[in-house]
Amino acid sequence: MAQHNDLGLKGEEIAQAFLKKNGYKILETNWQFHHAEIDIIAQKANTLAVVEVKTRSSENYGKPEAFVSKKKIKLMINAIDHYVQTNNLDVEIRFDIISIIKNKYTETIDHIENAFVWF
Repeated sequence: MAQHNDLGLKGEEIAQAFLKKNGYKILETNWQFHHAEIDIIAQKANTLAVVEVKTRSSENYGKPEAFVSKKKIKLMINAIDHYVQTNNLDVEIRFDIISIIKNKYTETIDHIENAFVWF
């Protein structure tokens, strides 16, 4: 597996542990619908957190969260709409990004709640 794939998988593990530590229940990981994949679907109280995890080894090319494209956002919105309807959920939906910088010297986590708004 390529090194960047390893880093991405490690980032998703870090994000899941972070969410659990902060009172979230992980409902799904790497959930797919058509061409969309949602890294983490988690719930805390009556809020469904739809989480995109972005992990980088440095900020040399920008902050990890800057790499969430408009296309990705649109795919996530369509996918979670299907997920909520299929599972007949009555919850508030929030789109978050967990931005991680991980290298051999440091590990920083930034949980950006309500990273984008959908209507």
